[in-house]
Amino acid sequence: MRLGIDWGGTKIEIIALDGSGAERFRKRVPTPRDDYAGCLAAVAGLVEAAETATGERGTVGFGIPGSISPATGLVKNANSTWMNGKPLDRDLADILGRAVRVQNDANCLAVSEATDGAAAGAHFVHAIIIGTGCGSGIAIDAKAHRGANGIGGEWGAIPVPWLTDEEFPGPKNWIGHRGCIDYWCSGTGFQREYNEDTAKSLKGPDIIALKRTGDPVAIGHYKAYVSRLGRALAMSANLMDPDVFVLGGGMSNIDELYEDLPEAMAPFIFSDAYEVPIRKAVHGDSSGVRGAAWLWND
Repeated sequence: MRLGIDWGGTKIEIIALDGSGAERFRKRVPTPRDDYAGCLAAVAGLVEAAETATGERGTVGFGIPGSISPATGLVKNANSTWMNGKPLDRDLADILGRAVRVQNDANCLAVSEATDGAAAGAHFVHAIIIGTGCGSGIAIDAKAHRGANGIGGEWGAIPVPWLTDEEFPGPKNWIGHRGCIDYWCSGTGFQREYNEDTAKSLKGPDIIALKRTGDPVAIGHYKAYVSRLGRALAMSANLMDPDVFVLGGGMSNIDELYEDLPEAMAPFIFSDAYEVPIRKAVHGDSSGVRGAAWLWND
């Protein structure tokens, strides 16, 4: 049995999978925010609940909104900031009494979809989360690509390429960098831009609903979003040339994206032809926790 845990900023979720990927158990609890010890205790409780319910002991993989630094062995780059600087993998191994594997949550999305999802069987998968935040992960032959410094796939921290004069230099993101993908291409960024422009307070799905009625302001913001995300994907295509792009997160449910993004990417791709598919994550918001379980798919 494989246990996967998705440790996010608002909830911690566990899933138990058998060898074929069938779900045996699932549970989620609110994340004890700003309470590292409380989070460890919550994880221990979830693992105990899963193993009691199934009657089996499992391997344990974790997806976190950051990564383990190879230089220090401590968590870095997590927007759940209370885990930064902590020896998370060692603390988890101690509290659970077994070895654990920890990966960035976007890498877990990539592993999940490369294993039995939208990119099943693909050699090189670039998976992108366009939700509350915006990050990405890489799977090569269904294995997470961490990179030499634990920052493989940290695509959201890069500025949107080919900025227009109107966009330059761009607003600051949470770490103080300007014009970054994670600021403009997240669902939060899409919503923020519209609301700041209109002095309204609408959620992303409401803005898309207006766009579908022909509202010109909503259409304009959607087109700006597609342009920025398309340029970001084109940069990935030129640098890594993946076999499949997979989109997850709330914005991935906008069906029009899959028709409009290839056209937005085309002017910026350094190739005479480009037909790499862009697909919606099959496992939806379950993909990250499933990918954490598949970290032990040796």
